[in-house]
Amino acid sequence: MTVAPQLIVVANRLPVRRVEREDGTSEWITSPGGLVSALSPALAQSDNPSWVGWTGDSNHLVDEPFTVDGIHLLPVPVSPTELDAHYNGMSNGTMWPLYHDKVGPVEFHRTWYEGYRTVNRRFAETVAESAEEGATVWVQDYQLQLVPGYLRELRPDLLIGFFLHIPFPPAELYNQLPWREALVAGMLGSDLVGFQTPRGAANFRRVASFLGKATVDGDDLMVGDRRVRLGSYPIGIDFRRYEAAGMDHATSERSRDLRAQLGNPRTVILGVDRLDYTKGIDVRLRAFKELLADGVLHPSQVTMVQVADPSRDAVDAYIDLRARVERLVGEINGDYGRVGVPVVHYIHQTQNFDALLALYRTADIMLVTPFADGMNLVAKEYVATRYDESGALVLSEFAGAAHQLTEALTVNPYDVDGLKSAIAEAVRMTPEEQRQRMRDMRKEVEATDVRTWAANFLDGLRS
Repeated sequence: MTVAPQLIVVANRLPVRRVEREDGTSEWITSPGGLVSALSPALAQSDNPSWVGWTGDSNHLVDEPFTVDGIHLLPVPVSPTELDAHYNGMSNGTMWPLYHDKVGPVEFHRTWYEGYRTVNRRFAETVAESAEEGATVWVQDYQLQLVPGYLRELRPDLLIGFFLHIPFPPAELYNQLPWREALVAGMLGSDLVGFQTPRGAANFRRVASFLGKATVDGDDLMVGDRRVRLGSYPIGIDFRRYEAAGMDHATSERSRDLRAQLGNPRTVILGVDRLDYTKGIDVRLRAFKELLADGVLHPSQVTMVQVADPSRDAVDAYIDLRARVERLVGEINGDYGRVGVPVVHYIHQTQNFDALLALYRTADIMLVTPFADGMNLVAKEYVATRYDESGALVLSEFAGAAHQLTEALTVNPYDVDGLKSAIAEAVRMTPEEQRQRMRDMRKEVEATDVRTWAANFLDGLRS
């Protein structure tokens, strides 16, 4: 096997979590997740593979590097004050809502940006001190948007890639940022900048040109005499893992038990999301309620399960969303449920992999209706588990996945009537049409899995 130059992944979090043993000691184990599985093959072929990130614990700082599963881990300390400014503030109070088309309230605070800049600089310095000559560095996502620029200053010998997992907004929104020039300049420190969709790349190209930070040269940008390539690299999932788990006998047993617990309805409708204002959960509940009120759906024949993974519970916008969602669930069950038989089963808990697979296999219809989303892997996970080519997917046109899963029933998530029509069409869809649509979507998800995504990006960067 040919050994590639050192690959350093730079992400907000390290790919490990601390587990306490019964004897009171602790150990680090690899966290399950798409990014870890995506990069494992590339890291395995790299000389001295490394990962730079925060441990996830600001109260017990880890300063010394350590190794887990053959990956050299370099922790970046982040204090509670810095975490509040960099992550809770700038990343998720400013950039997250702005990049998602201002679906939620956006706040601009200079102290947040100062914290963001401090943490980004520390990440870059950690990489610069540890990277071998000519190493490949792959920086991940919006929390670290300044890192490539700092690295270009500190270590111009490095090959630097940056991938944005969330949407990059149009210029009309992005240019509201007080620190717009600095954040664009940070990304332009890269040799290759990757986006989920061509629209994201086009938005960035326009912004960088408008701000005078680069000139357009075909699909690329020129920063002085240095070329910065832009590309669309839609992220995938570990298709084989989800397909195999969906076919597993234990999953079938759990799915059968779950359907019985739901009262063996004719149709099970499922939503699985973080409890986030970008996901459109309240609008889909409103559409479901109106379908029941119109008599299009009958409560004795249909059940909806909505999983809302807890998220940022201390933020006002999320507290308000939770109250709104839970009020809607209560109204629907109050109007249409029976004793012991609610029409909506609302789960405000994180689901483990086995429970999630049982839900995917139980659902006849999957609702993925975000107002804006970089990709949305839930849609792809659902498709991967449908090995029998059953089921229907209702998908927001504003999710990156809609560019690939063209056989889904696409909707404008702001349009309640359109969403109602799509749900009704999914309920009426014949098994033959389900098979045709699902077969095509499964081929696409399999062909563009997460390892293909990583390999394509790294090939593009190294070429």
